[in-house]
Amino acid sequence: MTMAIKQAIIEGKTSIGIELGSTRIKAVLIDTSKAQHAPIASGAYDWENRLENNVWTYHLDDVWKGIQSSFQALASDTQHCYGTPLVNTGAIGISAMMHGYLVFDKVDAPLTPFRTWRNTMTEQAARALTKTFRFNVPQRWSIAHLYQAMLNHETHIPNIAFITTLAGYVHWRLTGQKSLGIGDASGMFPIDSAINDYHQGMLQQFDELAHDFSWKLKDILPTVLCAGERAGALTPEGANLLDPSGSLQAGIPFCPPEGDAGTGMVATNSVKERTGNVSAGTSIFAMLVLEKPLTKVWTEIDMVTTPAGKPVAMVHCNNCTSDLDAWVKLFSELNVLTGANIEKPALYDALYYKALEGDADCGGLVSYNYYGGEPITEMEQGRPLFVRLPDSHFTLANFMRATLFSTMATLKLGMDILTEQEQVRLDNLLGHGGLFKTKDVGQRLLAAALHVPVTVMESAGEGGAWGIALLAAYMLEKDADEPLESYLTEKVFADNVGSCLEPDPKDETGFSAFIERYKAGLGIERSAVASLR
Repeated sequence: MTMAIKQAIIEGKTSIGIELGSTRIKAVLIDTSKAQHAPIASGAYDWENRLENNVWTYHLDDVWKGIQSSFQALASDTQHCYGTPLVNTGAIGISAMMHGYLVFDKVDAPLTPFRTWRNTMTEQAARALTKTFRFNVPQRWSIAHLYQAMLNHETHIPNIAFITTLAGYVHWRLTGQKSLGIGDASGMFPIDSAINDYHQGMLQQFDELAHDFSWKLKDILPTVLCAGERAGALTPEGANLLDPSGSLQAGIPFCPPEGDAGTGMVATNSVKERTGNVSAGTSIFAMLVLEKPLTKVWTEIDMVTTPAGKPVAMVHCNNCTSDLDAWVKLFSELNVLTGANIEKPALYDALYYKALEGDADCGGLVSYNYYGGEPITEMEQGRPLFVRLPDSHFTLANFMRATLFSTMATLKLGMDILTEQEQVRLDNLLGHGGLFKTKDVGQRLLAAALHVPVTVMESAGEGGAWGIALLAAYMLEKDADEPLESYLTEKVFADNVGSCLEPDPKDETGFSAFIERYKAGLGIERSAVASLR
């Protein structure tokens, strides 16, 4: 097996996916000569966003440090496992967190620090554009950031020559091409799925709002491309930027860069109608591929697309595991203090499994995991809170259960709109991300929260880096007119059925009681935001 993989690497029958997530940059190499296109090597780099001048950001220098470090780790893993250097590959794809604000002038200099999806500073712009377009424009979207900067009379606006996402920025620097996959583009500006491009009428409406500037919006946005299209190739400058050692060859083709939502759909084979997936990490979001349009505009629901351009209803919540991770870190300090030798993964597993021993309704405990603002519950900022009554059943099991329930509580509020108001029906949801690393726990609790079976595949832990590597492979391997959903179902996931858990009625009843207390206590969270500065 090792020799066969080595030969595939030498012959370039592989593809590389790199994803810039909220807390980790990951690179994977997959073997495209084998069924399931399994990862054969990987590398990663941990990083964190920064809150600077009340803006959540990542420094662009850190972007390149992380990419180079993760690629070098990937190359080292390849050399160690298969005894051959990583000098070439069939194709490369870049994925990253969606949305945000990255703007550059005509000499390619950044005009502002990167403003990430986590910021909730664009409420005025988002509401105005939603009213103008008659289409929900969330605060995270790039166009909301741009319009808010215009409303704030920021001095850089007249100098904008290019606006893009993080994936689009990295792709541009590596290939020289200012393009974007349609899924990521749909988080910048509304997409018309009939033409697989930006909505022309809305472009014109925005230009009327921006009539004082010399640029037109279409001219500063990236070109929209669909899955399967080619999006340039690695330039000599890009090769040196990705791999400063000089080993990686230039000329490698790239697929369109995509957002983490789109690569999550690919990694869970959730790109056809009536399928859906939940990605749960620093943020949590659900993606449901629609059979028909929604009946009205919902400010809680984003309308985006699959990497192939199909309409998707997205429920996005800014906060998921950050508060949970902070509590585990606290318990880890106790671990060190007492001299216990419990590795971090084992500590997570122990605390997750402890949650299953708790009362179904968490014993009356309530947790709010709001590190940042949360538009679904109209929170402009976040204050992590843990609340209990004096007679609540305060145990470790109930504490962990409430903390885990809080990671999916806001998602539940948004999903209720789709399942109860819009009558969207799902047979199953696919789960992926850090919340599902401990076997069965997050999967079981989410099934109870959303009243739907949840499946987690063995490959789901590879996440978006694997998803974008699959999109790179699809670009190279697809047959003429072969749809993305057919390629994934027949060539990648044919033997990967995953593990499915049905909702447990006791857990469902317990979560229903928890969410009612959660909703009743949202005023406490609002008071904390107003009072604690």
